[in-house]
Amino acid sequence: MGKFTIQGNIREVPVVEELDESKQIMKAKIETKTQRVLFPFTAIVGQEKMKRALILNAINPSIGGVLIRGQKGTAKSTAVRGLAEILPEIEVVSGCTYSCDPHDEEKFCWECQIRQKEGSITTEKRPMKVVDLPVGATEDRVVGSLDIEKAVTQGIRAYEPGILADANRSILYVDEINLLDDFVVDALLDAAAMGINTVEREGVSVSHPAGFIIVGSMNPEEGELRPQLLDRIALQVEVVGIPDIEQRVEIIEGRNRFNDEPDTYRKEFQTEQDRLHARIVKAQQMLPNVVTTRDNLQTIAEICVEFNVDGHRADIMIERTGRTNAAFEGRDRVTNEDIVEAAEMVLPHRMRKRPFEEEEFSVEQLRRLVDR
Repeated sequence: MGKFTIQGNIREVPVVEELDESKQIMKAKIETKTQRVLFPFTAIVGQEKMKRALILNAINPSIGGVLIRGQKGTAKSTAVRGLAEILPEIEVVSGCTYSCDPHDEEKFCWECQIRQKEGSITTEKRPMKVVDLPVGATEDRVVGSLDIEKAVTQGIRAYEPGILADANRSILYVDEINLLDDFVVDALLDAAAMGINTVEREGVSVSHPAGFIIVGSMNPEEGELRPQLLDRIALQVEVVGIPDIEQRVEIIEGRNRFNDEPDTYRKEFQTEQDRLHARIVKAQQMLPNVVTTRDNLQTIAEICVEFNVDGHRADIMIERTGRTNAAFEGRDRVTNEDIVEAAEMVLPHRMRKRPFEEEEFSVEQLRRLVDR
């Protein structure tokens, strides 16, 4: 039995080690999801921009997530779930509620800080997972709940972890993100940006690590996100139904074969899955050494001025995404192609329309500017 400190005028309270019934149910749900047979990521036909945005965030989570906009039935959730199984396993502290990284002691949760002092840190590896956030989730369900009265009067666990605790070092998938309450989306984006989830109630606060890759999807026909929220998600991609007849036939045939013989179908793509896995691992290793020159930065700044974006977040996101794209392509320096690739995903939802103008993002204009 360990202890954790709640900030405020509250004494330390003992931590109960046993899982309560709700945690056992949650654990069972997670185990069930991990056993789901997934459609191979590399078998998805088309939608290259969406797949690229997901891969870049997986290589470099500090990019800041991606919003996938599109109609139903365009492989949004299939791509997100399929991505997880081609990512490298992560090493975690055994038994940690928050999947703490054993090599990053500065970000240890209070449980792991106690284990460290006691010299009882052990590690294990687990696959990357996708944590779903349901549309009707309340703020307490997302960030966790803090019961001050119980902490003071009964001396039992005061903080009950929420979805963000489970999502640490994983992919948090928010389908229909535009239908969530704004304050829940704000809490998600705050945690994603800071890498920490903080719950405050009546002057008392509890914090834990919450570094996750946020992936939101939405059908714009059902409503839009506020511009302030849009700006805080790094990348945005549009997905539409594929007009090419041959590709549509390929989609039907592939889905039917997967439904009839999923294991056989998956084996056909195992080589491509392994190849993409290796490419992602190599890009993660290369990323710290990729160089962005001052000329690159000049180009990025000119693009953002030309496209009339607010603030400086777009400049930072283009550089970060371009550098990651260079690593994925096996380059140690950022090129104009990397900048264009990044800008196509960073700019469209950040452009500020001038009065009396119906201005739209233009890839041709972007390329002309970069070439110039």
